[in-house]
This record gives sequence, structure tokens and C-alpha cells, in this order.
Amino acid sequence: FQHPLRVSQPQRAAAAAAYRDHRPFIVLHCLRALYHILRATSPIEIVSCNPAHNKSASRKLSTKKNMSEFTGSTGPEGPAPSGFSFENVHRNAMIGQMQQQQASASNGAHGPAGASASAGSSPGYLPMATKTGTTIVGLVYKDGVVLGADTRATGGSEVADKNCEKIHYLAPNIYCCGAGTAADTEKTTEIISSQLELLRMNMGGAQSRVVTACTMLKRMLFRYQGHISAALVLGGADATGPHVYQIYPHGSTGKLPYTTMGSGSLAAMSVFETGWTEGMSEAEAVDLVKRAILAGVFNDLGSGSNVDTCVIRTDGTTTLDRGAVQPNDVQPLRDSIRRSAMLTMRPGTTAILKSEFTAAKRGGVTLADVTVTEMET
Repeated sequence: FQHPLRVSQPQRAAAAAAYRDHRPFIVLHCLRALYHILRATSPIEIVSCNPAHNKSASRKLSTKKNMSEFTGSTGPEGPAPSGFSFENVHRNAMIGQMQQQQASASNGAHGPAGASASAGSSPGYLPMATKTGTTIVGLVYKDGVVLGADTRATGGSEVADKNCEKIHYLAPNIYCCGAGTAADTEKTTEIISSQLELLRMNMGGAQSRVVTACTMLKRMLFRYQGHISAALVLGGADATGPHVYQIYPHGSTGKLPYTTMGSGSLAAMSVFETGWTEGMSEAEAVDLVKRAILAGVFNDLGSGSNVDTCVIRTDGTTTLDRGAVQPNDVQPLRDSIRRSAMLTMRPGTTAILKSEFTAAKRGGVTLADVTVTEMET
């Protein structure tokens, strides 16, 4: 290179003209380099100034494997990712977008002729959570545990069963109250009760521990990641004393002196927090449990009908009282109604023309007719 002072004026003019002629190509090369750098470090699509480049880039991106936070960089055909799963990230983003659309639609409804309701876009619909109605409680008193539950089973907004049993047997010294889907609570407690029975047989008939039942329940519920809708209040008395556990559908647990669960749990908890004291007698504990369930019955639409109680004592005895309180007993009202005798069909009103009984062949049903299927627990 020559010294700038030794460059003549015509040479400077020629260099400036060459730079002006090649400046678009220099800028294009810089953009291409930046494009390839971003392509290598980020899945973001870069739009070029040249339409031909846009078409080729879109074709290359369309043939590339789709990536997301739960498919990994290896693509859907690669090995399964390890660690936590973030499948609900997209769902949560969609719910947030629905909330914004719903808010904008509601605000636009109050505006001039709903002008801001985004032209051509329908208002967002936010899915509502399905709620199950129940009030279940449990507390520890001086000589044992008292459990309580209401008896209303709902299917949506309708009462499916007025006298549903929500206190389930697990072991002679352990019972469990269930809230949520009736089939899930019934089957879950039935499976764990069977496992506890087999464990007692293997241990020579030793008494089941309450913490063992809690561990079995939480492991089973955690395995299904909350898809089993069973919120449980576990209570029992063993060699270590009385215990009450609350178990959530996802498998988290807590050991408490008293607890409530279900849609009427807030009303029941207000009664417990004002009335529970350490070292209560059995009569005081049972009365407090009844008042807590009645608070849920009269303040929660999902709870109703009767009150069931279960007392588990440290001496090994239990008392399960079905219908301990019946605040909504309709039998006196039905007895007060006078019906005509013409509406009562007495036995023998319909004549029996023929009666025949045929015994089953081969001596009835045997074990050969039963198919046993093992269930994974």
C-alpha cells in the first residue's frame, strides 16, 4: 500500500467510485453472514431482502425437524428426553391468550356497538374446572381419631346419590375418607386395602401402620400424576399412637392434628380452628366433627344429606356410625302425606300364571368359568 499523501487525486476518485459500485454487494454479504450465524444459534426464521432467498430459506426450514421444549434437539425420532416434562407450557400459554381475548371481548361489549371486539375474531372461551362436592374431615383426640364425611354424591349440578358412603375401610385400625371422583376413591382404597392385607399376612398378622398406608397411597397417586381424582383424609391408630394424614391427588401428603378436604373444607375448617383443643375427649371430638360436617352441608352446594362418623381408638376398637346426623330426613314429611289406598298395590294383585326353575348344568358356576386378570398397582 502507498502512503495516502502519495496517492494522486485521480486514484482516490477511482477508489471511491469502485466502493460506491460494490457497496450493495458488501452489505448483502454481511447480511448473509449474519443470517447463517443466527440460523446456527436460534430456530428463528430470518427474512432476507431478496424474495428468492426467502423462498429457499422457507424450504430449508420446512424440511428441518420440529423442535420444542419436550421433543429435544434430536427431533421426534430421537431418544426420549430425560428429566421433567413441560407439556403444559403450551396449554398455559393458550389459556393466557384465551383470558386476554375474553377480557377484550367483555371490554368491547361496553364500548360503542362492541367496536373493539377485534374484527372477525370470536371472543375467547376459557374452560372451567370441573368441581366435585364433598366435605370430609379428620382430627386427633386424646385416645384416638375421629373421621367424618357427608353423604352427597353429585354428577355436575345434579345429586346422583343422597346416601353415598365416603368413609372407606383400609385395615381394622385404619379408615380413609375420600373426596373427588367416587369411582377413583373407591377403587384406590380397595387396592390399598388389599395390599395391606397381604402385608399383614407376610408379617405374621402384625397390625398395619398408618404411615405404611399413607406411603402406599401417595406412591400410587403420584404414579398417575393427578389423573386419579382422589383427595383423601387418612386416619388410624397403631402402636405409635393416633395419626391423621391429608393426601392430595398428585401424591403430596401432610401429617396434621386436624384437617379438612373437599369443596366444603373452608366451612369445616372454620369450625375446627375455633373448637379444636389438644387432649379432647371422645364425646367432644365426635361433636366437633359433626358440627364441622354440618357447616359444610349447609354452606356448600356440593355437600349435603347426612353425616357419617368413624371413631378409631388406640385400644383397637372402632365405631362406624352411618347416618349419625340426619338434618335433611324426609321420612317424616313422607309419612305426613295421606295417600289413597287405591294407589297401593298389595302383594298378589298381579296373578302369577306360571313359575318354573331350571338348575344350571354341570353343577353351576365353577372356577373354570372365571377369568382372573392381574391389575397393575
